[in-house]
Amino acid sequence: MHGYVRTGNSQPAWLFPFVVITVLILSVLPLARLAMVGIAAFANGGVLTVLGDASLWSATYYTIVTAILGTIISLVIGCLFAFLLTLTDIRGKGLLSFFFVLPMMIPPQVTALAWVQMSGPSSPLLKALSIAPPLGSPQPLYSVGGIALLYGVQHAPLVYLALRAGLMTLPRDGVEAARLSGASSLRVFRDIILPLSLPGIIAGAAISFVSCTGNFGIPAILGIPASIFTLPTLIFTKFSAFTSRTFGDVAVLSAVIAMISVAGLMIQDRALRGRDYRVIGLSGASAAFELGAWRFAFTPLLWAILFFMLAAPFFALVAGALVPAYGVPLTFKTMSLHAFQEILFRQAVTRTAFINSLSLAAATALCLLTVTVLAAYALTRRRDAASRIVSSLIEIPYSLPGIVMAVSFILVLAAPIPFLHISLYGTIWIILIAYLSSFFAVSLKPVVSAFHQLDPALEEAARLSGAGFFRRLFDIIVPLIAPAAGASVILVFLIACNELTISALLWSAGTQTLGVAIYNLDDSGSSDLASALSVLVVLMVVVMMLLLELLAKRLPKGVVRWRN
Repeated sequence: MHGYVRTGNSQPAWLFPFVVITVLILSVLPLARLAMVGIAAFANGGVLTVLGDASLWSATYYTIVTAILGTIISLVIGCLFAFLLTLTDIRGKGLLSFFFVLPMMIPPQVTALAWVQMSGPSSPLLKALSIAPPLGSPQPLYSVGGIALLYGVQHAPLVYLALRAGLMTLPRDGVEAARLSGASSLRVFRDIILPLSLPGIIAGAAISFVSCTGNFGIPAILGIPASIFTLPTLIFTKFSAFTSRTFGDVAVLSAVIAMISVAGLMIQDRALRGRDYRVIGLSGASAAFELGAWRFAFTPLLWAILFFMLAAPFFALVAGALVPAYGVPLTFKTMSLHAFQEILFRQAVTRTAFINSLSLAAATALCLLTVTVLAAYALTRRRDAASRIVSSLIEIPYSLPGIVMAVSFILVLAAPIPFLHISLYGTIWIILIAYLSSFFAVSLKPVVSAFHQLDPALEEAARLSGAGFFRRLFDIIVPLIAPAAGASVILVFLIACNELTISALLWSAGTQTLGVAIYNLDDSGSSDLASALSVLVVLMVVVMMLLLELLAKRLPKGVVRWRN
């Protein structure tokens, strides 16, 4: 019996080693392989060749500049929504929060395509409204400013969620005491709220910066036509022109992206040092400011921002899908459902993309659910250094840009697997394995939250009654964590189904995903088909988020993070 169950611990002896081996395969092995190739490139002089290439420094410059500008924009928008929706009595908080988080869930290439359809002289929507710029005018989004603007729109919800989490723990007693002493609302905000909010603001800025550096979809749509390359798009173009030096070059480029991301996180750590505020007393967002007459100014302002961030681009996307070609104005005569019929019933490529994306998303969500239930059990039952190290290793692939993980798995699986002599490169399986690695942390967090809320006495009573591990797992634990497990499946399915950054490097003929299909259709000039497919993807995202909303009341606090 003691060989099966650890003394003083209800988990079987094989469980934690199983989790460790899984993490080593999904997290440590690909990154170690990337590091080895980078070291080899350094040893044979390949690094000097890459460092001497002007395109590297140009891409690094554009990556950093667009990421910084995008972070600033996301901070302005995200902080505005976080402060108003968390600390004021503004109406419709739940609806505003839901719609504000939606751009984060929409694939970046869809966001970019929608904004392109909304602006410029060839916009079908602007032409229909007779407000399009004159023909020959440049597309304003094909620029550093355009890329940064869409970074800000895409990642503002990240700042909102990070800041909101901190605002929810503000000291209610301190705010009320300041008010009783005669402090104005502005003084309370400046002297109490803002200093205590800085950790959340800094954390949100760091997350936004790292997300900007790894974003592929937006600079691919907006930057490549203007010859503005960031590091992710430079890696993509190098893979498109494959040579004998490609693996070494992209390993070095991936290392540069990783270093920029790590530098952003180190700056965050440095900025947060000395800002460890401990809140004593009651906390919560009920320490709200009454807007009074200002409510009639701020409410339309927030809805107007949402209109330009979400509604207007979506209407432009629909308009682009209903016209026969980009640049044709939307009228009753030009309006047609031909593009939707084409992608749903005639185009074999898009049907394959739907099948691949749905299959990959479902397989990723279900496989990870099985692993994360066991991992959450092992990690929450152990409170030692080993479990903390394993938890950190699980987080690393998700925190790194997807392009880095894609390159890592190419390096691992480009050659046939030893002993098995099976090659996964160019198959759908390499995409699945990369998804399992990148989204492990997403699947784990809701399940771990549910495990923390379980009373260990229930399982201990069953163990003392003679119930084995799997009997306790299926009869006691699984029913109690089922809502969180369902949320985990939906979250992973939603993210995996719309992913592009990883699959852009890993796909081959017959394994294209929805993200790849949208990019390829737009790149080939079929903007109407790309728009129609994007509309369907957006509708799917909304449906999945509504399912999460329905589950929210049965989930641990914080799983559906946009809820008030």
